[in-house]
Amino acid sequence: MKKSSPVLLLFVFMFSACAPAPAAPSTGSPLVSTAASSPLPVVVTATGSPVPGGTADPAFTSTPDTRLPPERWQEWPVVPTVSPRMIAVFRQGQALGRDPARFSKVGDCQNVESLFLGPFDHPGEYRLGEYAALQPAIDQFSGSWSRDSLAVGGGMNVLSQLSPLWANADYCEKTESPLACEIRVNNPNIVIVSLETNWDKKSAAAYEAAMRRVVEYVLSQGVVPILATKADNQEGDNSINAAIVRVAYDYDVPLWNFWAAVQPLPDHGLTADGFHLTHAPPFFDDPLRMKQAWPWRNLTALQSIDSVWRGLTAGQP
Repeated sequence: MKKSSPVLLLFVFMFSACAPAPAAPSTGSPLVSTAASSPLPVVVTATGSPVPGGTADPAFTSTPDTRLPPERWQEWPVVPTVSPRMIAVFRQGQALGRDPARFSKVGDCQNVESLFLGPFDHPGEYRLGEYAALQPAIDQFSGSWSRDSLAVGGGMNVLSQLSPLWANADYCEKTESPLACEIRVNNPNIVIVSLETNWDKKSAAAYEAAMRRVVEYVLSQGVVPILATKADNQEGDNSINAAIVRVAYDYDVPLWNFWAAVQPLPDHGLTADGFHLTHAPPFFDDPLRMKQAWPWRNLTALQSIDSVWRGLTAGQP
């Protein structure tokens, strides 16, 4: 009888956790506002300095908005850049003591460290090939790639991030949500938010409202969020991706358009179930492996973190 590969069994086990799960309890963290912000009519440019230890917003002057509207999200680039507003948030975070060498992951089972970004902490488990210019970003955030985030777990969705019922009691305070706990414990300057699973039969409007609460909390902590679109279309009308992009647009935060990255791949990078990503390790110099979705997920996430990090720190000594 043919024996199964231990690596294959581990892979199957991890992705079985991505199956749709019951809805997360809707009890939100009291630290996160539930009100949705009004869309920003302009891209904003910082003209003031952050107040050390304070929460006041810096002053802004308006510049013309040249971004594509959110309705054209499928045309948005895969890798984001940063706006002057996010540079101001980053500087405020530095005044508050955020660690410029740390980022955090916020997400579901497609963000576990063994598959998502974790290999970048282990030379030999990745090959950059023509993308060697990304190595300084890997070095900058050493330790963050393979860290087990307190805001990542199978069965988690966007509402889970706001509920203390989903927080790890070994590390989190009694009233802390996973999101608040992860930011307090890890003290990142960037968080990458990828929440696509476990939203079966719930409205995109509810998803969007919860995502706004997530973004508002992250920004209030002087941390820059990178929002991610998803590869699948389980809801049938792409309404979740549309909601994610509206939130990114309204708050002027970076968007990692992963959906666009997998469109050229066979079956758009999805397995036969239309949900799971096709798998291969992050060997970016291997053309055969680069026909699968997971190398592109890791590559474009790395590129996005690199772009945001460089944009936030441009001009700094």
